[in-house]
This record gives sequence, structure tokens and C-alpha cells, in this order.
Amino acid sequence: MALLTLRNGVSGALIYAAGDSGAALLTGEFLWPRLLGMMLVGGTLYAIEIPAYFSWLARRFGGSDLRNRILRALLAQAFFNPLWIARHIALIYCVSGRFAELHWHLLNIGLASFLRIVPLALTANYLIQNHIPLRWRFISSAIFSAMMAVYYAMSEAFFG
Repeated sequence: MALLTLRNGVSGALIYAAGDSGAALLTGEFLWPRLLGMMLVGGTLYAIEIPAYFSWLARRFGGSDLRNRILRALLAQAFFNPLWIARHIALIYCVSGRFAELHWHLLNIGLASFLRIVPLALTANYLIQNHIPLRWRFISSAIFSAMMAVYYAMSEAFFG
């Protein structure tokens, strides 16, 4: 699998930026640099790391038996862990120019966000990993993430 495909790069840029921009508009935090920054993050970092991980899951746990289906879902869930969520929020802060607000409390926000969303995210990850062809898993996951962007964007207000 290519490190970064045009399709994943463009899809990641558009989907992640759209989801985050919707969240930013709802919280009154929309900024053009944030929009462009999330396009860059979604179209590069996320468009590389997430498809690579999903490909590894498919290779390592490719069987259709119940054990492999559950393992794929659990390991996909584990990928989007509290550290990933905290990093995502930190990246939002960075592209928003909010460097002074980068503190360890983002880990607490990531943990609280992760724990409160486990049932929904695990269900979504199960469906993505087991009912969506590998070629479309990144885009499906990005769409789910875009829908969850409101939740993540507001996590600081809820749990911070």
C-alpha cells in the first residue's frame, strides 16, 4: 500500500476539515488558520497513519471468524485511544495558535472523552472493520470522526 494516496489525502483533508469546522462554528472558535491546519493534518498525518494501521489490521487479523472480527474492532478502538484524542486536541490548539494552552490536562480530556464514547465508537469501529471494504475504511472512519468532531471539540468544555 502506498504511503499516501491522492484519494486518501484529498478525502482526509476535506472530511477532517469539514467536521472540525462544523464543531468550531458551533463553539464559536472558527478560524481560517484552523481550517487550513486541519486540512493539512487530515490530508497528511491522518491520511497516512490510519490507512496504514487499518491495512495492518486486515493483514494480521483478516479472518472472518468471530475472534478476528472482534479483534479488528477492539484494535481499531485502541488506535483512537486517549493519547490520540489528546494529540488531536493539541493539534487543534496548534493550528489555532493556542500554544499557551498546551498542557497535560489534555490527557485528562482525552481519557474522559474516550471513556464516555466507548460504546458508540466500538460499534462504529466494528462496522467499519467488518462491513466496509478495506479501500473505504479510512474514508468511513474519517466520516465517523467528522461526526464525532463536535464531541471532541466540545470535550474540553464538558470534561476540561
